[in-house]
Amino acid sequence: MASALLIALLAFGAPLFARGSEGWFGLAPCELCLWQRWPYWVAGGLALLGVFLWRRPALRLAGLAAAISAAIGAFHLGVEFGWWPSPLPGCQAPTSGGAMSVEDMLRSLAPTPNKPCDQPAYLIPGFPLSMAGMNLIYGVSLAVLAWRLAQKEPRA
Repeated sequence: MASALLIALLAFGAPLFARGSEGWFGLAPCELCLWQRWPYWVAGGLALLGVFLWRRPALRLAGLAAAISAAIGAFHLGVEFGWWPSPLPGCQAPTSGGAMSVEDMLRSLAPTPNKPCDQPAYLIPGFPLSMAGMNLIYGVSLAVLAWRLAQKEPRA
């Protein structure tokens, strides 16, 4: 039960910290940043399910969800490094589009996110690890921890 609670707390902590970094540190999220948060909510919910029943499978699935967030983070890093473009329309920097008026451009802008995905957000100035990179490391670490804790659980 303690292992499932630990994974739930760590999983819920990731998107809560990311949301807090917007206010505390003034970091603006992009669309890919927001996508990276959803698997953690799923991982936390699965881990909470593991508190009550099916602990081993719930921890494994929670680890898989954390790994999915890490994979999105790895994809986001590729976008930041310019290795490939993001397929998400919200990740593109707004352009004039040629014949659009200023009013048309303003109407076409989404209220959030407000920055292109290829523009890294750094939590620590001067430290060359973006939030996407930190998410990749955190997601892989959480996935490995969840899978190892699942191995220690008795078979159901």
